[in-house]
Amino acid sequence: MYLNREEESILQGERGPGLQKAMELLVALGKVYEADGLVPISSAHLSGASYKTIGEGGIAFLEDISRDVKVKVPSTLNPLGMDRERWSEMHVPEHFASRQLKIIDLYARMGVRTSCSCTPYTGENVPRFGDHVAWAESSALSFVNSMIGARTNREGGPGALAAALVGKTANYGLHMTENRRPTVIIEAQIEEDPFQYTLLGQAVGKAIGNGIPFFRGIRPDLECAKTLAAAMAASGAVAMFHVEGLTPEAVSQDVDGLERVSIGRDELRVAHDSLQQIEEPELLAFGCPHLTVKEMKEMAEFLRDKRKTKDVDIWFCTSREVREACPDEVAVLERFGPVLADTCMVVAPIETHYKNSGSNSAKAANYLPTLCSQKVRCDSFQRLMEAVL
Repeated sequence: MYLNREEESILQGERGPGLQKAMELLVALGKVYEADGLVPISSAHLSGASYKTIGEGGIAFLEDISRDVKVKVPSTLNPLGMDRERWSEMHVPEHFASRQLKIIDLYARMGVRTSCSCTPYTGENVPRFGDHVAWAESSALSFVNSMIGARTNREGGPGALAAALVGKTANYGLHMTENRRPTVIIEAQIEEDPFQYTLLGQAVGKAIGNGIPFFRGIRPDLECAKTLAAAMAASGAVAMFHVEGLTPEAVSQDVDGLERVSIGRDELRVAHDSLQQIEEPELLAFGCPHLTVKEMKEMAEFLRDKRKTKDVDIWFCTSREVREACPDEVAVLERFGPVLADTCMVVAPIETHYKNSGSNSAKAANYLPTLCSQKVRCDSFQRLMEAVL
């Protein structure tokens, strides 16, 4: 693995211990994956933001590395374990809240933008086609690899932070053109509906693992694409996909001879059935990935003249920017439950208060049983809400 003179000096500690630790991590990852060197990045997106997921060990790591460093590129942060202002409404313990705020302060000390969303590409962190980036949120990195044509591997939290501090990442995997080629053709027969896309992602992730699908028969908008990316990353380990006639790199792909997999009504039914464990959730949580302005408007329109009749808690999770951009929609949704920013149900300590949860996200339905000890129901927004109206 080649390092230039400046990179060698960082590795030797000549630019301070924080940068040295970051470079040591990048070099270690590069050697494991046989990278030929480092490549400059234009942005980073960091996971490891929730106290629930990183704990005291993560805080100690952040305290150690943050003493003498600042990020070199624009860097955003994944959701926290709570809304930083409305955490008591989420039944978050006070100790958890204080430690979560400590994590925010440590990232801010390093110059990380603490907007805390899993969809930074809808806000302040939008790569360009061909940019090399270091992104750690599985659904977001798949979206930017695929829909934008930026280049990132499926980074872990420490690796993405190290890349942000150095301004470079190891050049291997999806940073290289030859590794971005499709491995399987997916012939999809689905309706143009967001919940159909989350079931499609569930089915494809289970079928191909960490492959790169080339889709035919779909035309996802931003909302459907983020939903598809999230489900494939959670049910499998898909970090990139192509859509014929839509994604920027699809036109250059040679798919002759690739295996073909058909996904239709039967496969979607199997995917749906695999995500059902309960009928009556105690908590309905929407926004995994975070709700967009369009989704907020659609949900508010559906609920505008309705009222909740059952004792079920409801959360709407989005970014701070989207919440501020939708005051009228927030007013409608708040009649049913809090519109929370900075957080989501998956990384919040919901297991301290709830045992059964419902969501319209296959990503959430995959993670809630393991990360939050939940039994789940996964269904469309309309069907879940109709059960409590």
